[in-house]
Amino acid sequence: MTEFVLHPQLLADTQRLGDLPLSRVLLAKDSRYPWLILVPRRADIQEIHWLTAAEQVQLIQESSALGRLMEQWLAPDKINVAALGNMVPQLHLHHIARFRSDAAWPGPIWGKHQALPYTDAELVQVTLQWQERLAELPDFLPG
Repeated sequence: MTEFVLHPQLLADTQRLGDLPLSRVLLAKDSRYPWLILVPRRADIQEIHWLTAAEQVQLIQESSALGRLMEQWLAPDKINVAALGNMVPQLHLHHIARFRSDAAWPGPIWGKHQALPYTDAELVQVTLQWQERLAELPDFLPG
């Protein structure tokens, strides 16, 4: 069996926050948007339907829990959840808190603006902040 390895593009574009029972939780390094990503820790998976039935249920539960957490802490106008794979084929679910005041509203964020990286200090602060929030979820392990 092949071991789970995070795709190099996800590794470059995100900060690891920790793990849920199925998924690695990542923070996208674009400070324009509160943007978390779930990546099921399964090797060579590109599509949700490639997961077992139990893993599909677990992924939806983790995604829903993440969405509720984002609503609670951010009160966004909308949470966009997307499983795109054109650039990064590894299965990953984007969770992006959207606000009517954000730079791309009401359109999609992709291709609208260059990513605005966090400063080193901001990245540390945001990482710790999200890890504290995620600690409210059962079975979250920071990392």
